Amino acid sequence: MSGMNVDILVVGGGMTGSAMALGLARQGWSVALVEGAPVGGAIADFSPATAVADFEPRVSAISVASQRLLENLGVWETITARRHCAYQRMAVWDGEGTGRIEFDAAELHAPALGTIVENRSIVRALMLAVQDSGMTLFDGAKVSGWQEQGGQRGVQLDDGRQLSADLVIAADGGNSRMRQWVGLPTREWDYEQQAIVCTVRTAQPHQHTAWQSFSLTGPLAFLPLLNETGDEHFCSIVWSQDTGEARRLMALEDDGFIRELEQAIERQLGPVEKISKRFSFPLRQRHAKDYVRPGFALIGDAAHTIHPLAGQGANLGYGDVRVLLDELGKARRAGLRPDDELMLARYQRRRKGENLAMMAAMEGFKQLFARDELPLRWLRNSGMRWLNGLAPIKNRIAAEAMGLQR
Repeated sequence: MSGMNVDILVVGGGMTGSAMALGLARQGWSVALVEGAPVGGAIADFSPATAVADFEPRVSAISVASQRLLENLGVWETITARRHCAYQRMAVWDGEGTGRIEFDAAELHAPALGTIVENRSIVRALMLAVQDSGMTLFDGAKVSGWQEQGGQRGVQLDDGRQLSADLVIAADGGNSRMRQWVGLPTREWDYEQQAIVCTVRTAQPHQHTAWQSFSLTGPLAFLPLLNETGDEHFCSIVWSQDTGEARRLMALEDDGFIRELEQAIERQLGPVEKISKRFSFPLRQRHAKDYVRPGFALIGDAAHTIHPLAGQGANLGYGDVRVLLDELGKARRAGLRPDDELMLARYQRRRKGENLAMMAAMEGFKQLFARDELPLRWLRNSGMRWLNGLAPIKNRIAAEAMGLQR
């Protein structure tokens, strides 16, 4: 196979793929990263935020475990040099009943439960580090095909260049073309919901608290944001609703949407004063039946997508990165090739069960709150009140979500 050859080729330079490639380069592998968008846009700095339109609608709730990974990669300081919001508390309640549960980092002797960060800030920090790492970066280059020949595997770019590697890692998103070309099937179904995202300014400060209300048609989250001056009146909204209801909400004028939003969050932060442009996207659960095949591995959304109700999508992807880096680091120290089949099998075994467990839990939550039968309403409300009073169990659940139990 002609063209450039490296130990490991990573396809997809988003939050997961760029972290994977950076970690591999730090281990000493020869690495190439392919990203379809020009890197100039990703590393461009952004202006201070004074209004709702200045924040990116796409944010991630970075867990403590994911933060540690980003710290180990040397990019967390760059991320937190820009705006971010560590949240110390979380309040979750049943908008159809009386159940409520609250989590507090102080009870876990932790500085925060997690950190809300705009996605572009994470990608920017990672791409700046990628540029300084010495790895080969093909940006503004789209993969047009997959090739296997004589024990080598690789890709062809849309400009005709060919790249081959001992191991190819696909991090090219939920609709991964790499996964499709290689022939790894998925189990998937439509949630029949859409997520509406935007940024709002509220009359009352968010108190470094993540707020989430569940209704029969889906959950609403107010995720706390801070601008450069520390203004606590901005929140990122993720409102997942049944498709028909989401379309109705998206069709409303801003004033009508704000009234619905205030009612759904029960004015926990007072009136909503300003709102940014709204975006919506369909929600679909997807899970690859296998994450690996000889010389190939899936990570992040290419391997699994999950409902955003618990904000765990990015953290599951970073869990993949953490484990695959661990396995490849062991392989390198043992003098093994990066496509060692036993090593790849261990990666799949370590991640598949954990990802499936989280996906099953999120599906269970969604179904529980979507049912209006009286016994189920009693069960979920009584259960939330019961759990809120049992600090050891409640705090263990929070620690698991933060990644502190692993």
